[in-house]
Amino acid sequence: MSFLKSHTEKSGPGDVFQAYPEVYRHWAEMGQQLINGPSPLTPGEREMIQGFVAGLINCQYAYVAHSAAAVARGIAPGTVEKLVADVASAPVSAKLKPLLLLVKKLALDPVNVSQSDADAVFSAGWDEAAYHSAVAVTARMTFMSKIIHGHGFIPMSPERARVNAEHRAKAGYVALYPKLGNAGGTTS
Repeated sequence: MSFLKSHTEKSGPGDVFQAYPEVYRHWAEMGQQLINGPSPLTPGEREMIQGFVAGLINCQYAYVAHSAAAVARGIAPGTVEKLVADVASAPVSAKLKPLLLLVKKLALDPVNVSQSDADAVFSAGWDEAAYHSAVAVTARMTFMSKIIHGHGFIPMSPERARVNAEHRAKAGYVALYPKLGNAGGTTS
């Protein structure tokens, strides 16, 4: 249950965003661009990274939500769970694995990310835009975990997560929160 009396057991980050639109409108627009904007990574891969990071840092609310979002964007069911268990044996391309190992280290041991981690990503064939995208998506999810844990939000059901994920895939991030409006952000 949320720590705030104004929230219900079904509350989540969107309730915080809509309560403080002057702060979170920009955050939603950034999320829209980060997940759905130009990147060498597909929107599905970026949602997969969000779910992966959430699983690594034990943010169950986001883990359920973004694992479902990854599936809604074409990632095979169970992939995020397998990544959390073991990147090496997870059913993702060999090219993605160094990028995901970077994400894991950044999420769990950020002060020890080194040039060799970056070099492994570049050696796998990724460019600086892909590297940045992975870092930024990881940063977004670690920020979101603080909002989620700080407010005491409880995970939604897998069915609700699936419905929300399908809506997010169609509507984008800004359109999820009507009180934020669309201050120049795209919703596709």
